[in-house]
Amino acid sequence: MWEPLAASMVGLTAAAMLIAPTPAPPVDATPVLTTTPFGALPGQQVTHTVTISGTATLTAGRITFTTTADLDDVTVHATPGQCEVSPRTVTCDLGDVRLAAGAAPPRITITGRIRAGADPGGLVRNRVTLTAAEFADDDAQVASNAYLLPGSEPTSGEVSRQAATLPSDPPHRRSAVVAALAVLLAGALVVAAVLLARRRRPPGEGPPPQVPPPVAAGRPDPM
Repeated sequence: MWEPLAASMVGLTAAAMLIAPTPAPPVDATPVLTTTPFGALPGQQVTHTVTISGTATLTAGRITFTTTADLDDVTVHATPGQCEVSPRTVTCDLGDVRLAAGAAPPRITITGRIRAGADPGGLVRNRVTLTAAEFADDDAQVASNAYLLPGSEPTSGEVSRQAATLPSDPPHRRSAVVAALAVLLAGALVVAAVLLARRRRPPGEGPPPQVPPPVAAGRPDPM
């Protein structure tokens, strides 16, 4: 009874193994993005270099470069391939590409100047996508980098002008303020001494001796 059932199970398993497709090996092709200088500012020239590393053979390979910073005066050189250019996107059709160890990899050089007027603190994100017939629709290979533009800061000339416009007190005003503070301090000391004497006076004693008023700075002593 069990022997025919076991034979049937073995037959079904063998048939399933023959029918199930063998998964394709992963495609050995990865884009590499280099940005020089990294952290380029508005108005500064920047160069993005894209290469492909690996050992795969690609059919109808395509590189798509995108950036969040508008580029002016863009030039592109691709080996191999033909490219289409816009301020934020470069698309290069490479055709059929065979990657091999020791061979020069495909290379795309994108040069431009970051458009002036970008918002301080804005995010600059550069992204490269590699697609080919060997990749599934949701399996494109990606490389990227990103940095923040610095915030606006006053230049040294602006700091100097701001410092020059700060108001300053004339010497005679500072002298009058110092004299007034001295008079107030002397009066506070006298009041504190009187209060302390009252607290220490035994019960039944007469009032404490009168203390002459403080002498204001710059006035003759009335005594």
